[in-house]
Amino acid sequence: MTKMLLAATFAVSLTFTPQAAALFTFTPQANNSVGLTLGGQIWQSEVSGIFGEKNNLIDFNLKKEQQINYFVVVEHPYPLLPNIRISRTTLDTAGKTNLTQEFNFGDETFLIDNDVYTTVNVSYVDYTLYYELFDSRLFSFDLGLTARDFNGAITVTGGITSTHDEECYGETPVVCIITITDPITPRGKIKTDKIEPMLYVGTNISLPLTRLSVFAQGDFLLVDDHSVYDYQVGLSYQLVDNMMVDLNLTLGFQVVKMALENLDSLYTDLEFKGTFVGITAHF
Repeated sequence: MTKMLLAATFAVSLTFTPQAAALFTFTPQANNSVGLTLGGQIWQSEVSGIFGEKNNLIDFNLKKEQQINYFVVVEHPYPLLPNIRISRTTLDTAGKTNLTQEFNFGDETFLIDNDVYTTVNVSYVDYTLYYELFDSRLFSFDLGLTARDFNGAITVTGGITSTHDEECYGETPVVCIITITDPITPRGKIKTDKIEPMLYVGTNISLPLTRLSVFAQGDFLLVDDHSVYDYQVGLSYQLVDNMMVDLNLTLGFQVVKMALENLDSLYTDLEFKGTFVGITAHF
C-alpha cells in the first residue's frame, strides 16, 4: 500500500505542477488522437559482477539467462499533461562458486573451501511520466521521470553438512559410540523492496524511404548512493501499417547496471547485457 501511494504521489506531483507543464510544451502532438502502444522483448543476458555484504563480495560465476520485459504506453494530444509509460522487467540468474574465504550473507556464515550456490531473482516496474519535447515524422525526443518499484531477492545456499561426535570406553575391548547430527544446509537470503526516482530519456529517428527506424531509451538514477541505470539501442522494422494497427519488429542491445550500496544490507556490482528481439503494436 505504501509503495502504491508513493507512485501515485509521484504521478500527481508531475502532472499538476504548473512549472513542469510550462517547461514541456515546446512541440504539440503530431495528431489529435489518443494512442496506445503495447510491446514486449526477450533477450539473452550475460551477467557479470559480484555481490554480498559490506567488505565481503563474491563472484558467483552467474549464468546466461533469457530475460523478458513488456510495456504499455499511452500518448495523447494534451500538451500540459504528460504521457504515460508502464513497463515491467525481470532479471533472473543463478551461479556457483567454491569459497576461498569465509563468506557471510543473510545472517548465515559459509566456510572456506565449500561449494555455494546462488539464485538471483530481481524484478522492477517502471512508472514513467514524460513529455515529447520534439515530435515529427522523422524525429522524436522524450524526457520525463520514472518511479522504479524495485523488488529483489538473492539466496545463497551451501552444501549439505553434518557433524559427528565419537566417545570410546574401556581398554579391552574398546567400545566407541558415534553420534551423528542431522544434515544441515546453510542458507542465507536478502530481500529488497524500494522505489527509486530516475530520469527517463528516449528518442526515435526514422530512416527516409525505408520501413526502418533507429531508437534509444534509458533510465538513470537521480539520487542516492547507488549507481543504477539501464539503456537500450536498436532498430525497428515496420511489418504492418494500416488504419487499425502499426506492427513493428525490434532488434537491439540492452544493458542493466545495478551497483547497490547497503540496500537492505545488500551490496552489489552487477551488470546484465545482451541482444534482444521484440515486437510492438500501436493502436
